[in-house]
Amino acid sequence: MDDDLNVTSIALSGYVVMGKFRYLYFFIMFTVYILTICLNFTIMCLIWKHKNLHEPMYFFIAALLLNSIVYNTAMYPKLLGNFVSEKPIISYSACLLQFFIYYTLSASDFLLLSAMAYDRYVSICKPLQYHTIMRTTTVSVILSLAWLVPACQVAVSVILVINTKFCHFTLKSIFCNNSIYNLFCIRSKALALYDVYALFSMALLPLFFILFTYTRILVISYRSGRNVRRKAAQTCLPHLVVLFCFSCLCAYDVIIIQLGSDLHSIMTLQAFLYYPLFNPVIYGLKVKEIFKHLKKLFCRAKLN
Repeated sequence: MDDDLNVTSIALSGYVVMGKFRYLYFFIMFTVYILTICLNFTIMCLIWKHKNLHEPMYFFIAALLLNSIVYNTAMYPKLLGNFVSEKPIISYSACLLQFFIYYTLSASDFLLLSAMAYDRYVSICKPLQYHTIMRTTTVSVILSLAWLVPACQVAVSVILVINTKFCHFTLKSIFCNNSIYNLFCIRSKALALYDVYALFSMALLPLFFILFTYTRILVISYRSGRNVRRKAAQTCLPHLVVLFCFSCLCAYDVIIIQLGSDLHSIMTLQAFLYYPLFNPVIYGLKVKEIFKHLKKLFCRAKLN
């Protein structure tokens, strides 16, 4: 560790591989950050404003977009600052905060996607019982659990990390995710076991539930008439596309600790460049009712 870094600071070596292109990446990521905040906020406002969007599916979409806003607001300012810094560093406490936010919101996204899958299942397969099952109270409980449960589970991981001894203070990454495990002298068995449990409960279990639910929707819609199949395709396809891309991103994050530093940093940067814009674009363009209101909004803006 360099002499000018104290023991509470961690050097981020992932920025070194970007070399002279760091200022270009700064400009691109700043643009992505502004677009992400504006697009997510616009769709959230449309859902809040229009009564015909006051349905569980749209509330879950709004929660997913809110996660994106919180995530980007918490992560991007530090990332952007490091791009123009001569020696990118992060304090240990800020590193743990990034770790907590990153995995809490990632797990929350899985639970929200599970809630969307269940909502579509009830809507398509049990339409007469929909308003009885998906009541306002039920939606409120689901949203609360989608944020509180991951926060509590990730908090345990953070506590276990705090009590682990560090032997290295240079992180081969551009932000603090599971790559911080490479800094440990010896990774504790308790942390390893808990990470397996957390991976299963916060990612794999929701993913299995989502796949099971959409399989049931596919089977029932195939046996039903053309109108049911059309409704299933229109309402489920955007969620499936988002689920596929998000699952790929999470799978990459799980194995990222095994990758070389150059590949690690470059691929992580690509995720930061592309994925933040993905949700608002998919839900804005592919969800029919949201697209209608977006189209009206842009037409009014153009006329003005």
